[in-house]
Amino acid sequence: MPRIVDTADVSDSAHIAEGTSVWHLAQVREDAQIGRECIIGRGAYIGTGVRLGNHCKVQNYALIYEPAVLDDGVFVGPAAVLTNDVFPRAINPDGSLKSATDWEAVGVVIRRGASIGARAVCVAPIEIGQWATVAAGAVVTKDVPAFALMAGVPARRIGWVGHAGVRLLPVEDSRTLFECPETGRRYTLVDDDELREANES
Repeated sequence: MPRIVDTADVSDSAHIAEGTSVWHLAQVREDAQIGRECIIGRGAYIGTGVRLGNHCKVQNYALIYEPAVLDDGVFVGPAAVLTNDVFPRAINPDGSLKSATDWEAVGVVIRRGASIGARAVCVAPIEIGQWATVAAGAVVTKDVPAFALMAGVPARRIGWVGHAGVRLLPVEDSRTLFECPETGRRYTLVDDDELREANES
């Protein structure tokens, strides 16, 4: 059974899997799907139809707007925002208030094991590659390669990280072979924007 505290606002049509915790003042909207053993922190917002895989952590006051998709093991830091509107406006050109039918939602996709730092903003539509890390306060406006370390406004790649989230170091001053100082795993740079584990084909 999931653990949902009394002060959380969870729609009856949301699906929350076994072992997941939804904490104080969090809101989970209609038809959202949250996998096993996730943590939804205080004041977090999970939009209508948003999908989270297993073992995700959405920290306090993070805002995940539909139609975002998070694969297994994704971390979203405190007060991070995943947007869903390319041209945000409160009103139409004629001055009338915009409704749900006046725009098309676009989402952020975050692949397995990736991490989004505190107060980072991911501007949809983009995809964050597996095991990538977006630094705190970064603003991501373009797709992010797997294992990339992104920082700045707008975010740019400043290095590579491995499965442990630790910045990779070049092996013997190599430009194409990197090693994780935490795990010893090695990674190969295939081209300027593609990193793979060294034992992958």
